[in-house]
Parts: sequence; C-alpha cells; structure tokens
Amino acid sequence: MGTLARHWTRIAVTLVPLIFALLHASGVMPLGFLQRLDDVLYDARLRATMPRTLDERIVIVDIDEKSLAELGRWPWGRNRMAQLTDELFARQQVAVVGFDVVFAEPDDSSGLKRLRQLAQSELKDQPGFAGRVDQLSAGLDYDAAFARSLRNRPVVLGYYFSSGRASGKTGVLPAPVIRRQDLDGRPIRLTSWNGYAANIEQIAQAAPVAGFFNPIVDIDGVVRSVPLIAEHGEAYYESLSLAMFRLLAGQPTVEPGFPRDGVFSRNYQGLESVVLRLGKKALGIPVDDRVAALVPFRGPGGVQGGSYRYVSASDLVSQRLAEGSLKGKIVLVGTTAPGLQDLRSTPMGETYPGVETHANMISGLLDGRLMVKPDYAIGYDVMVLLLAGVALALALPLISAPKAVLVSVGVLAAMVGLNFWLFLGAGLVMPLAAALAMILTAFGLNMSYGYFIESRSKRELANLFGTYVPPELVDEMVKDPDSYSMKATNKELTVMFCDMRGFTKMSERMGPVQLQELLNAVFNRLTDVIRATRGTIDKYMGDCVMAFWGAPVDTAEHARLAVRSAMDMAAAVRRINDEHRQKGLPEIGVGIGLNTGMMCVGDMGSQVRRSYTVIGDAVNLGSRLEGLSKAYGVDIVVSESTRRLAPDFAWQELDRVRVKGKEQAVTIFTPVAPADRLEMAQAEELRTWAAFLREYRGQDWEQCEVQLLNLRRMNPKKFLYELYSERVASMRLLPFDPEWDGATNFETK
Repeated sequence: MGTLARHWTRIAVTLVPLIFALLHASGVMPLGFLQRLDDVLYDARLRATMPRTLDERIVIVDIDEKSLAELGRWPWGRNRMAQLTDELFARQQVAVVGFDVVFAEPDDSSGLKRLRQLAQSELKDQPGFAGRVDQLSAGLDYDAAFARSLRNRPVVLGYYFSSGRASGKTGVLPAPVIRRQDLDGRPIRLTSWNGYAANIEQIAQAAPVAGFFNPIVDIDGVVRSVPLIAEHGEAYYESLSLAMFRLLAGQPTVEPGFPRDGVFSRNYQGLESVVLRLGKKALGIPVDDRVAALVPFRGPGGVQGGSYRYVSASDLVSQRLAEGSLKGKIVLVGTTAPGLQDLRSTPMGETYPGVETHANMISGLLDGRLMVKPDYAIGYDVMVLLLAGVALALALPLISAPKAVLVSVGVLAAMVGLNFWLFLGAGLVMPLAAALAMILTAFGLNMSYGYFIESRSKRELANLFGTYVPPELVDEMVKDPDSYSMKATNKELTVMFCDMRGFTKMSERMGPVQLQELLNAVFNRLTDVIRATRGTIDKYMGDCVMAFWGAPVDTAEHARLAVRSAMDMAAAVRRINDEHRQKGLPEIGVGIGLNTGMMCVGDMGSQVRRSYTVIGDAVNLGSRLEGLSKAYGVDIVVSESTRRLAPDFAWQELDRVRVKGKEQAVTIFTPVAPADRLEMAQAEELRTWAAFLREYRGQDWEQCEVQLLNLRRMNPKKFLYELYSERVASMRLLPFDPEWDGATNFETK
C-alpha cells in the first residue's frame, strides 16, 4: 500500500478515462464519438466475417434499367404486374413472392375510367356504347387483373410506415400479428409510426399477407438493422422479411418473447425475442431493445455482388427464361435502378440495393444466422471496463515504460479477442469502442503524467508577461506580485481565436517580403484592438491570433470586453480592405470564435521555450467556433456562455452544434450590434429568425420555408438564410424524428 500511496495522483489520472468510459457505457453520459466508433468496429467485423457466397434459395426479380428501357418507365400498368406474377407462379413454379414495392393508388392507365365517364356523360345517348364499355371492362380493369393473379397464391405485399405531422394513411393495412392485449399488460419500446402507405383495397384483399419494408437508419445514415415488429395505433405489424419467412414456415403465430429470468422486472420495456409458434413447435428470433435484428449481410450488393441471383423483370415478362428455371425459389421483386431511389447506405457500401436487405434477412432467418446485441450488453461493457481499467490503474504507475507498453497491448489484445470470440462463436455483438478508447487514453495519460511545467518566481512571471500582456496590466501585477502565479490554475475566462481569411491565396500572389509587411500591418492593427480591451495575446499561429480575457489580471467583464474587441476587429478589417482596394492590394476576411468557460491558465511549455497560455475543453471549443464562422457566413461566432455574460449586445442565434470532440450540443450566436444601437429593421429580422428556429426545431418544414422567404426578402444577400434553405429542403425528405434535438454535427476541426 505504501508504494501505491506514493503514486495516488498518477493512479487517479489513469482512472479518469475509466470514469468517462463507465459513464458512456452505463448510458449516464453517452459519448457520440464512441457510439460511432462502435458502429465502425461492427462494420469492420461484419465485413471480415461475412460468407461472401451465393444463396441459391433466394432470387431477386430486378426492375432494372434494362426492364425500364424495354417495358417503359415505372410504375408499370398492373396488367404487366399480373403477367409477371403469372409467369413466376405458372411457368417458373416459385415457392413464394414478396413485393418490395407498394401499390398505393388505382391503375387508370388503361383508360377504363375515362370510358365509363363518357358512357355516363357525353356519350350516354350513343346506342350500344355503355354496353360495349361493360364488355371491355374485364380486360381493361388492370387492378382486377393483378388481383386475380395474386389470389390464392403465396404472395407477400409490401408497404411502408411514415412519421411526421404530414404523414397520411392510404391503402389497407394487413392484420396485425400482435395486439396490445397480447402483451399481458407489459410495456415495450419499439419503432412506432403514425402514418402509412399501403396497397389499395382490391389488391390487399387478394393477397392479405403483407409486411412493411422500413429499415432503421442509424445516426450516421447507415442501415445496419431492420425492425421485425413495428407499432402503429396500438397494434404491432411484421416486416416484409418476417412475413415471407412465416409464409414459408406455414404461417406460425407471433408471440412476444419477454426475458424469462428474475433479473428483469415486468416494467422492462423490451423484448428478448420474437417467438414463432406452430403447434407445439416454437422458434425464438433474438431481437434488440428496438425489436430489431441486425442485417446478416452475405457480401457486397447488386448483380455483381454474388450473394443472390438477379433476374431482369423484362426477361420474365417476355418469357425469355426457360420454364421451371426458378422452381421452388424464394422471390423478391424490387429494383436496383438508381432513378427509383431504393439504394441504401449500408456497411457494404453507400449504394446497396434495398431489396437485397430483405433478402439477407430472409437468408439469416432460414439459417438461424442473426447477430444480436443482447439486453445485457451494458452490464458486459461495464464489467469489462472495470476489470481492465482498475488493472491498468494499479499496474501502469508501478512499472517502466517498456513494460507499460506490453501490459497495455496485452490488455487491448485480450479485449479484442474476447469480443471477436463472442461475435463469431455466439453471434453476440458486444460494445468494444469504450474499452479500446479507455485503454489507449489511460496509457497516454499515464505516460504523459509529470510533464507539466512547475511555477517560476514572481519576478520571472512579470518579465515573461511583459511580452504578451498590455503594459498597463503588467504594471498592476508588479504592484502586487504575490497575487499572481505562473502555476496553472482553473479560471473562468473568455478565449478568442481569430483567423485571417484569404491568406493562402495572398501567399501565392505576393512575394515573401511584401507578404510579411502586409501580415505584420494587419496583426499590429488587431493587436492594438485586443490590448485596448485588456486582452492577453496568447500566440500568433501563422495567419491566426489567439487571445484571452480575465487573466493574469482578474477582469469581471471579460466576456463583454472580448465581444467588443471582436466587433472592433471585424470593423478594423473592413477599414483595412478599404485601404487595400485603393492600393490595389488583395482584400482579406476574418473569422473569429469566442467561448467563455473554465480553462487551465498558466505558464506552459518546455525548458527551451515557455508561454503563458490557456488549455482545456473550453479553449478547444473556442477554436472549433472560429472554424464555424465560414460555414455560417459570419465574421464572429460566440458560444452561449459568452453571450449570457455579454447582455449589452443584440444577438442572432445561428444554430445548435456538436463540434468534433464534444457530445453535448452547443448553441452558437453572432453579435448584430450593441443593444442600444439596434435598428428597427434589424430587430424585426431577429424576431422573424427566432420564429423560424422554433419551427425548424419542431420539424415543421412548411412553416420554415414561409419564414425563410420573409427573411430572404429582408436580407437577400445573407448566406445564413441560403444555408438553412438547403437544410430544410434536405431534411423535409426524412421522416419526423421525435428524438432529434435540432443540433448540427461537425466532424472536422
């Protein structure tokens, strides 16, 4: 214990990543980058272990470019679909057919509807016309022809669910497989929808078995899983792949499979499995907490992927395929044509045929080859993290660097090996990212410990400060040197990052001496502005200057002074550009980021060179905000913490963002003017903008477009409104997401 006691600080440092990893694993503080890393690791495991073989049981009838060229654009007349269906069952003798398309509207392409209208109006007095129309009806009613081809055949129709305020309900849903009363009063959490587009009644009655084809799209836009059961109106419906599997298995009933052991209470909101029961036989299909299953991809998708046989729909309609070629096959009718928009982003690639997703699910169900992330994955992750984290914390401080490397690599290899063994041997998808990140971070922190700079004498402190602190602040420090220390401390400060735009282009057009003179002149002007507001110059980094307010001399109004300095710097750059235009010099732009928060401030560096600087998460955020100024077309981007401490200015909220390295969303603003100088037109524009943001975060895209139209009339040249116009146009194509918090993710620095 004595040896451990001497290293308690280093042990505590090593335990820090363990704490964050445990907070993530337990769900108390989920870290988005770790979830994304887990997804990447899952994709890599999947690609490394998929069979990459042809499943001869399943055939995809492809409405491909060739079929569209031969038979015309989609949608085809239902008489074509009747021909296709008859060909599949009569000549090819397939086992079951599933349609990855929906027939949501009547087919009027034959002209029968118009003929009936004429028989009742303009030509009602024409002798024999109405009778002739009745004689032609049987051949021209394409919906009836298609319905006849489906009736009494093993067919599964497709449909889709939707969500959002504008979601409607069209067509006829199939009978639900589970009802609320089947749950024995136990609540479950699963994918829920409030709208649907199903098949018209005539077709739905002819083929009463149907399944939805909605996938689950993860936060990175990738489809990795498919819900087997989804909720609509307190009833529970099956997916297309599950419906086809049940049809093949003799239509077993569907039952909810709740956890059977005593660990879970009746309030556990999830299913352990979906149980298919046929007589005394029962099959449990494992599902995750969304009642979904991971798609067991066999290999790359498409005709060239080699996982499934593709047959062009036109070859079947034209009977170019030999009779019985598809005898006993499971057939999915879908499309790979890019124009029909059924291509998905999956772990296999960014343009994966959606119909093949269902084929993979059916193949996995037939083979019992479904991976699952079990409900106890959280407990597993916490246990592994505790064992590995505590072992590293107790071992690394006591051993040499080479041994520390060997121990860390050994623990890392053990975690990866256990994870792969569970993946391959038991079909369990267990989290891995938190353990990897914890081990690497613990090793890095442990090896880096002890390299912090010790404090220097107060005299050295004052001499050092004189190079980057305004002289008047140095004078204040010299009067009471005992009140100041170069020792690192945590303080609430405001940090600024200011980057010169267009510097790279200037460097290509100007000579070194001319460029140096121009850069020095600009920095002199900006430095004067910073010093005039009691700011501390941290450093110059190429064409960027970093400064902060509130240290070394305490300044209560550090946020307000920083904002004033930023606005004055932007104004100074505009004056510089006026001068450059007169001299024929290139113009420059400026991007400024401000953030207020707790920062570590002190004298840091090496024995060769030191600097009084600030570090910490709040500093990193300030740097990220500077980078966002270009994205939003403004000179200044300010965090919520800075805006709150600077109420003397009028602000325009720009967005809520998650920047690289931060899971928590941050609200960002730009200053418009001092509050006492705000013009009426500016005030009206800000009120309209606030109304737009409310509609935007409520996902009311119709109202968003109305507000944006008003804003662009008020300020037609403002880039911010063009940016949000593009966002709204893109996001209105997505279903309503009740869990979306309105934040924008930025993955680059």
